[in-house]
Amino acid sequence: MHPWEKELQEPQHSGSEAPEAAEGPGNWLRFHFGLFGSIRANEFSRANKANKRGDWKDPAPRLLQPEQIITNGSRMFLMRDLTFSAIPRLVLYFENGGFLVFYNCRMHWCSSPRADPASDILSVEFHRGQALDALRTPNPVCYTLLDQRYFSGLGNIIKNETLYLAKIHPLTQGTFLALLDLERLLDCAIQFSSDWLHDKLHGRKLRLQIYQKEQCPLGHAVMKETLGPSGGWKRLTWWCPQCQPAVLSDHGDPSPGTE
Repeated sequence: MHPWEKELQEPQHSGSEAPEAAEGPGNWLRFHFGLFGSIRANEFSRANKANKRGDWKDPAPRLLQPEQIITNGSRMFLMRDLTFSAIPRLVLYFENGGFLVFYNCRMHWCSSPRADPASDILSVEFHRGQALDALRTPNPVCYTLLDQRYFSGLGNIIKNETLYLAKIHPLTQGTFLALLDLERLLDCAIQFSSDWLHDKLHGRKLRLQIYQKEQCPLGHAVMKETLGPSGGWKRLTWWCPQCQPAVLSDHGDPSPGTE
């Protein structure tokens, strides 16, 4: 059995009971797109460069035995595959002829489609107090911002841009920052995410100030380092030492990165 098939056959659920069958009523298929996942409607991904043989061949899914699923009275057929990143992970075909194509994503069954809105920074139910409490811990703020328990959907680009906008060094421990600084950091995260979504919906290119830059907007040289907690994900981080100076502790030492 392929690992992704095992992933779908082992139900992961948000309620107290695991669904007995994937096709049963009230069960949902949850997708995690990560950094590079995407979804297309009524079209497959097209080749954007030639392969090693010089061919401009579009990636296409291998045809597998379809699995029928009935959802809210509509019939869908799942065609699943996972071989290369350019090949669809899942294709949903609908009776009306339309289809959805999922790339580079994780999938699992769950009993509810609802995620906790308190951690979604763009939700009206976002819990600022919970987020501020998480930022106040003695951990580098660049670690905390990527903690999806408190900042659902906040990724590495937002982390870098937010820290630059708030003029906070990425390895600054939250306990070294005043409440006003933490509030400003949180406001920057929400505002940047909102602006990014607004630009995306209107077809405008994202405007970056620090991410993957060699200089900040003021012309200062930018530092780059892979940062992350011990035993956790390490992510590339860019910052300007002049615009985002290290915060000194009570003993006059720079705020260290805790593990």
